[in-house]
Amino acid sequence: MQKFHIHKGLVAPMDRENVDPHAIIPKQFLKSIKKTGFGPNLFDEWRYLDKGEPGQDPSIRKPNPDFVLNQPRYAGASILLARKNFGCGSSREHAPWALDQYGFRAIIAPSFADIFFNNCFKNGLLPIVLSEAQVGQLFDACHAFPGYQLTVDLERQMVVQPQGEEMAFEVQAFRKYCLLNGLDDIGLTLKHADKIRAFETARLTAKPWLAHTLKDNPP
Repeated sequence: MQKFHIHKGLVAPMDRENVDPHAIIPKQFLKSIKKTGFGPNLFDEWRYLDKGEPGQDPSIRKPNPDFVLNQPRYAGASILLARKNFGCGSSREHAPWALDQYGFRAIIAPSFADIFFNNCFKNGLLPIVLSEAQVGQLFDACHAFPGYQLTVDLERQMVVQPQGEEMAFEVQAFRKYCLLNGLDDIGLTLKHADKIRAFETARLTAKPWLAHTLKDNPP
């Protein structure tokens, strides 16, 4: 998982409440058994005028010119600004995968659905909760100034505006530790690899029959 320390990026404003995971990544793209390749279909039903199917070449599709991510001024955005209850609905982990693989590193909103919020941290994406007034201020600035960028400082837990004004945000200490160190659940487990190997060795010494398999002892 990619580490997160300080990130400065272009902001894209998604002025919608209650954005659900089906809108983030529609169900037909969940058939893949891989964790990669979802970025081109992020917000597929809003982003394109034609119906999307897995394996399509994005270059031959019909983009919706009115959708925010298709507007040239937001090309390459890596911070998503959203309204309340972002990520509500089903628990599909593909939603943060798609956001991350599109290029987003952080999402700022007044509130998030709990499961989506947790899944973001597990996949290297930082969800930031600010007040509705603060988010409204950022929307106004983003619309007013083309090329509007923010700096997200996870260590200090600050969102820094171009003029230097700072907005503090909260993040649970363990989640912060994992993001700063790029540790997902597998990475956390592998930190204890030596202890795991030592346990397995001691267990097999005490109970050597556990090393046998069905292949060794067919019924």
